[in-house]
Amino acid sequence: MKKAIKTQQNQRNDAAPTVQELLALLAEKNQKIEEQDRQLEEKDTLLNAQQKHLGDKEKLINKQQKTIQLMEEQLRLATLRKFAASSEKMPWQGDFFDEVELEEALVELEDDVPEEDRVIPRKKKRNRGFSDKLPREQIFLRLSDEDKADAIKTFFTKVKEELEFIPAQLKVLEFWQEKAVFEDDGEESIIAAQRPTHPLGKCFATPSLLAHIVTAKYADGLPLYRTENILKRYGADVSRTNMANWVIRLENVFKPLINLMREVQLESDYLQADESRIQVLKESGKPATSDKWMWVVRGGPPDTPVVLFEYDTSRSGDVPVRLLEGFCGFLQTDGYAGYNKVCEENDIIRIGCWDHCRRKFVEAVRAAPTKKKGAKRSKAEQAVLQIRKLYAVEKSIKELDVSEKNRIRQEKSLPLLEEFKLWLKQNKGKVLKDSQTYTAINYCLNQWDYLIAYCEDGRLNISNALAENAIRPFAVGRRAWLFADTPKGACASAACYSLVETAKANGLEPYAYIRHVLLNIADADTVEKLEALLPWNVDQEPFSKNVPQYG
Repeated sequence: MKKAIKTQQNQRNDAAPTVQELLALLAEKNQKIEEQDRQLEEKDTLLNAQQKHLGDKEKLINKQQKTIQLMEEQLRLATLRKFAASSEKMPWQGDFFDEVELEEALVELEDDVPEEDRVIPRKKKRNRGFSDKLPREQIFLRLSDEDKADAIKTFFTKVKEELEFIPAQLKVLEFWQEKAVFEDDGEESIIAAQRPTHPLGKCFATPSLLAHIVTAKYADGLPLYRTENILKRYGADVSRTNMANWVIRLENVFKPLINLMREVQLESDYLQADESRIQVLKESGKPATSDKWMWVVRGGPPDTPVVLFEYDTSRSGDVPVRLLEGFCGFLQTDGYAGYNKVCEENDIIRIGCWDHCRRKFVEAVRAAPTKKKGAKRSKAEQAVLQIRKLYAVEKSIKELDVSEKNRIRQEKSLPLLEEFKLWLKQNKGKVLKDSQTYTAINYCLNQWDYLIAYCEDGRLNISNALAENAIRPFAVGRRAWLFADTPKGACASAACYSLVETAKANGLEPYAYIRHVLLNIADADTVEKLEALLPWNVDQEPFSKNVPQYG
């Protein structure tokens, strides 16, 4: 009986664990759950870290890809600037020799221009023969007496014209001064014939040779060492050192005339300005390799255009303030902020330049990777087409008077400008930041008030091209002579460029005008005589009629 009771108690013990056992089992289970939760948290942390790493890596890859794209764009643009032609022709305009592609591109381009904005090109007249201003020599081709025997009559017909080249030559002018001896009360006195004045006083170069040296360097871009070699071929040994000294001395000779030109220029109300680098080796307080600047201001009354160059070591806003002291009106420049100061102080209306704006978009097109034929035009190409519509309007009104130009600009150009501004705002965020296209769009929007200001007056131009064209000979010549040795040389160059470019702006041949000035300026001892030497006051014909004939 006892045994049976004990067995039943053991069975009850096996079937129902105690409270302590249950609590122990529960604690163990909670511990496992906590361990699993900890492991899950560690996995989540690791997964988040991996996801963050992947995200950072993706951002890095995108940033690197963007950097690579920008660097490739800069490399293509730098290569084009160094090796390619500087023309602004678009890739989709075709090559000169690919006539089929060129015609297709032109037709495609014409389709993008509204009918009313299209410009029908004028047919160029073929110039037959040579200029009437050139001297002519008639050569008669005669029949022999045998050939024209028994003829009723003979006559001549002009069958052809040929252009003859007469090489330059040097000659020495020997001045023999006549002297008369007089005797009075046993004393002798001598009277000598008057010697012709010379702009440089004691100098063995005639005004014509000085004019040739100035024109060769500052109109034709020949450095002095080349002129030295050319003169040596003609039989004269004239060192470049002598020529350089003559040019430097001519600055003081030309200065009174240039001061008069500046007074005339500042009397106008519309000027254009630009600046370009020049290297001057012996500038005090400046390294030889540092950039100095040649400034140019073009403008003046419509019938008396003046182009003035000025050398300065600085590109700061103080230089335009000095150059434009007393000027009030419109000033057209590129986007350089150095002109802001003079505009604020002198109450000048600033005008922008669409050539600079267009050039930035053209660079973006040229820097883009090569596209397959028929591919969609890029944003930069679309912008160039929009700007071309503005130039089409300008081309159509080129020969009109000022009031009519202004009316057509209000009617056609302003709507095109508003449409283009909206396009710029819409597409600024659609291109890669810091790319050439983004930079061009940003520049255009930042300069917008200046860029549209040309529509305010029919006398204003759409671009600063006249000033750029004036400074271009300086930039071209700089490639040949590379640098100026001293500040005096740079200032003399500025004076010579001023006379050469002002002569060209007034339709004068530079050599003939410089020679005319040099023949007469030494005797110009009054303001009236100096004013007679201004380009718009001289005879348009070669100046031999009214000047001394020596040199």
